[in-house]
Amino acid sequence: MALKQVSSNRCFEGFQKVFEHDSTELKCKMKFGIYLPPKAETGKCPVLYWLSGLTCTEQNFITKAGFHQAAAEHGLIVVAPDTSPRGCNVEGEDESWDFGTGAGFYVDATEEPWKTNYRMYSYIKDELPKLINASFPTDPERMSIFGHSMGGHGALILTLKNPGKYKSVSAFAPICNPIQCQWGKKALGGYLGSDTSKWEAYDATQLVKSYPDSRLDILIDQGKDDQFLSAGQLLPDNFIAACTERKIPVVFRLQQGYDHSYFFIATFINDHIKHHAKYLNA
Repeated sequence: MALKQVSSNRCFEGFQKVFEHDSTELKCKMKFGIYLPPKAETGKCPVLYWLSGLTCTEQNFITKAGFHQAAAEHGLIVVAPDTSPRGCNVEGEDESWDFGTGAGFYVDATEEPWKTNYRMYSYIKDELPKLINASFPTDPERMSIFGHSMGGHGALILTLKNPGKYKSVSAFAPICNPIQCQWGKKALGGYLGSDTSKWEAYDATQLVKSYPDSRLDILIDQGKDDQFLSAGQLLPDNFIAACTERKIPVVFRLQQGYDHSYFFIATFINDHIKHHAKYLNA
């Protein structure tokens, strides 16, 4: 799989780059951002994957989150993929902001016309890490994941569906219980069909109930003034209740005065990088 470099910028003695490649899972060209810390010039580094939210591309996180200094200090490669296939000309993919383009929801679609291209779960789980590990100085055994909103949902389900694959997980304002919220019902219904039992395979609150191991340290930051929290789209209380029942430790921080934006993410990003570094550099 040939990589084409789109951009490269020096940043905290490392490099923030963007690459393009042909995806076999998604059957289209895909871009991802990758930050290579100074340490990557002399040795292998752990990899931290960031999953973005609805409407985002690979650009949102790398330009707005302010994670570079902490990633450089802790020697972490940080990968930020796009949130959906692009330019596949699937009928209806550009009709709404919360479904289709920019809204892949990190599932493998089973319904027409989505199932050929909308395979973000397999792309993030298998194809992208293989590509990253083959092309950059990574330590494949040390990998973690985090994300925001729809991407927080993605980070949680990928961790819960693949015990042991990721060393750590964290999320900002994740969609915790998509089978119970409007965003989730629209996306899961569209991609997976009307059988709601199939939706549970992509719902963190459902998945944690059967997670086989309590050795998972989850960090979640949630803005108290997040408009989507009050609108019932995120439902963190349902997830925390399920984790408590299973004795799975969650650090849940409700941040007074913060909303759903990248200003919120930038404020607490260093805490999350530190959280992951603790496990990735152990």
